[in-house]
Amino acid sequence: MNIRPAGAADLPPFFVYLDDHLRDNGRDGAPLFQPPPLPTMRAQSQLPPGLRVSFVEGLAMPVGEPGWRRLWLALDARGSIAGHVDLRARPEPGARHRAMLGMGVHRAYRRRGLGAELLATATNWARGEHRLKWVDLEVLSENRPAVALYLRAGFTMTARIEDMLEIDGVSHDLSYMRYRLR
Repeated sequence: MNIRPAGAADLPPFFVYLDDHLRDNGRDGAPLFQPPPLPTMRAQSQLPPGLRVSFVEGLAMPVGEPGWRRLWLALDARGSIAGHVDLRARPEPGARHRAMLGMGVHRAYRRRGLGAELLATATNWARGEHRLKWVDLEVLSENRPAVALYLRAGFTMTARIEDMLEIDGVSHDLSYMRYRLR
């Protein structure tokens, strides 16, 4: 598996991969890993148009600027996207020393250690950015494989909010986690 930084030319195939990845959201035994755009549209999970724009614009911004984003892709032997991890600016003006993490692994590559490799890639890069001190993430608490992965990687649980989201009429807790870079 080859993990490398993504550039603007990688975004069109990445968006195709991400739409496919989001179709697994809470289906066929997979945990619900991403809140859908609307609370009653779990069956229609897909990348919202605004998020596409934030990837395009964010990759061109310097770290520390509002809206910055960095993306890494894991490519299999055929060059197909097997997983991704991204770090992005927090929206709060006073939190420029923190980054938000998002990641996913294609269904064919789950439970093989790729998630841990992707996390290590992102946190190692973040350690080299002198402005960053923390990496934060939000995860649906019922996504036990993801929570366990983040804990093994050194993230700590900072909060769990009960009944934070209602999706298709079902209550879901949301966990907040952090990773200290220095």
